[in-house]
Amino acid sequence: MSSFKVALFDLDGTIFDTEKLYSVFWGNIGRKYHPEIENFDKIIKGTTLTQIYGCYFPDVQLQQEITRELDEWEKNMKYEFVPGAEDFIADIKKHGVQCAVVTSSNEKKMQSVCNAVPEFANMFDKILTAEMFAASKPNPDCYLLGAKLFGVGIDECVVFEDAFTGIEAGMRAGMFTVGLATTNPREAIEKKCNVVFDDFTNLTYNDVVELL
Repeated sequence: MSSFKVALFDLDGTIFDTEKLYSVFWGNIGRKYHPEIENFDKIIKGTTLTQIYGCYFPDVQLQQEITRELDEWEKNMKYEFVPGAEDFIADIKKHGVQCAVVTSSNEKKMQSVCNAVPEFANMFDKILTAEMFAASKPNPDCYLLGAKLFGVGIDECVVFEDAFTGIEAGMRAGMFTVGLATTNPREAIEKKCNVVFDDFTNLTYNDVVELL
């Protein structure tokens, strides 16, 4: 592949620098309800809310309470772009690349994002949320669905991810996977993906094409 037609982006930690904020939230939840589990926020990273509830919070009333807390947290979060993300997306779109967000977040969370960052929706051709696939990352289904919805082959897609589960999903999908060292150290992910960048700063369409 000497070029690419579709770019598939994770959301938190890839487009927005929000992973630390979620670590605070889920760290607090873990200490409150599961003090016996160390690093609860790291264990659940990259999984859907439904999966978190199914594994750790079977009580429906508790689920509702955590959901209320999470909704309030997300409404007040600051959604700051990872450095260079806006410029990179604008650049690849100039070259005809279609862009999608592929996230484990649900539709309600995405509404909070769009309310907080009005320009977000116009940056992407499609937004794939947790409701659209049964298995979460590291299962590759979400990225395979992305290729299917655009009507392209897996060899025409490039995945951009920061988390271990997402990187594994991209690689298992058979797609060229770019790791971003925004959440995990470069040395922790560089052997798990095709290439690593610190963020999107000064990254261009031509840079990616050369790597392919």
